[in-house]
Amino acid sequence: MARHRGRQQALQLLFQWDLRRMPIEDIIAGYYSSLLVSEETVGRPRPDQFAEHLLRGVVQDLAGVDDLITRHAANWRLERMPTVDRNILRLAVYEMRRTDTPPAVVIDEALELARQFSSEESVHFVNGVLDAVRRELPHATAAP
Repeated sequence: MARHRGRQQALQLLFQWDLRRMPIEDIIAGYYSSLLVSEETVGRPRPDQFAEHLLRGVVQDLAGVDDLITRHAANWRLERMPTVDRNILRLAVYEMRRTDTPPAVVIDEALELARQFSSEESVHFVNGVLDAVRRELPHATAAP
């Protein structure tokens, strides 16, 4: 559950970064300062290290991540994709390439984000692109 919440936050952070192209530290600071603090919480919400790790990783590896997405998103230019779908794909591709999270888990989480923040059509699109990327990765033979 904590990782799912981290992915949601990472998507929100990456979405902001993609639209504004501001320094990552400014995006993170602005995000946390905009969160409402509930009566049960004292002070600002604690930063989510997993979300920040994903954000920083995607931005640092953007060329490689975008290349994989572009090669597997038939007839879709990256800049023409809906912003939320593009960033769901970026997070998932980065996580499959650079973390030890099993690709099947990453894809399931990406589909959940697409259901939550995008459309049913996007769920199918995200699934198709990520499955194609998964098959290309070195550890794809270990995936179901």
